[in-house]
Amino acid sequence: MDSREYDPQDEYKSPFNFDCGVNRNYLFLSPRLSNTPPDSPTRLSTDLLKPENVPEGEDAAATVKDTLSDEEQENLRRELEKVEEEIQTLNQVLAAKEKRLADIKRKLGVTPLTELKQNISKGLQDVASTNVYRKTSETLSTAGQRASAAISTVGSVITKKLEDVK
Repeated sequence: MDSREYDPQDEYKSPFNFDCGVNRNYLFLSPRLSNTPPDSPTRLSTDLLKPENVPEGEDAAATVKDTLSDEEQENLRRELEKVEEEIQTLNQVLAAKEKRLADIKRKLGVTPLTELKQNISKGLQDVASTNVYRKTSETLSTAGQRASAAISTVGSVITKKLEDVK
């Protein structure tokens, strides 16, 4: 064996050439020359005409783009730019409002710790006001009272037995 270190990557050569990109016509990589994955029912060529075989994703965008006129495409591009500008403006307004909110909280002395405390207490109040919590609380209370009574009875029986043994 060589004195250089052994690297399994040196020995392995992929059967696929990934440098040339991905062919989008392939549904999957399979050693068989079939258009369907293993263990799937064979698709008939007439299935390609059914509505559920409408292309999705990039293929769908290409299909829609081919059906639009140049004028419609230009209108959509302008609308896209306008919506992107509106989103950017809204993000800027939101950032300004968040900064204003932080300033107001700082002036009021509201710290992240006090906010956390308020959120936890509000959450506990919300949980405590639910019917499920009330029913569970009542059931556990009743069970606790019964368990306490049972332990008290067992304690008195043991005490009585110990007195009898003396």
